[in-house]
Parts: sequence; structure tokens; C-alpha cells
Amino acid sequence: MVTKVIYKITYPNGKIYIGKDLTNTFTYFGSVNADLVAADFSPEQRKSITITKDIIFESTDTKEINKREVELIKKYQSNNPEIGYNRWPKFSS
Repeated sequence: MVTKVIYKITYPNGKIYIGKDLTNTFTYFGSVNADLVAADFSPEQRKSITITKDIIFESTDTKEINKREVELIKKYQSNNPEIGYNRWPKFSS
């Protein structure tokens, strides 16, 4: 069975994105909205960028991964535009 993961990407500005990878591909960095991220960085800043990818949950059960992804987005508040780049589920303060 393939281990599936939920990861947290942290950008240099401190904002985060949480996503899942059902294939646990080492080089996968998610499907964050590129326009949202680019808007936070100048053209000069975009020339060299370092991001961090942390695996924050692992499971072989796809249903569990899907459920936990939403829970972790809410826990880390990565759907809050001031904190992160997730736009689903909709943030409510």
C-alpha cells in the first residue's frame, strides 16, 4: 500500500499552504494558486526563493487523508488569507 501524505509548504513570507499527495511523490509541491503566491513577492524576490515542505500526516487510507486535510487546514488556519494560501474550505473568523 502506498503511504499518502498531508504536507505543509512554508514560503519565505511565512505564509503556508496545506495539501495532500496520494502518491507521496518527493518532488510534488502542491497545486497552490500561483497568482496568489506571486502577488506577495516582487519580481526581484521571485528570482531566488526557498520554501519548506513538511510532512504533517501520513496514512495508507485515502478517506482518512481527505478528512484530515480539511481538519489540518482549519487547525493551521492556512485558509485565512493573512496566514496562508488555501482558499478552501472558506475561512470564517
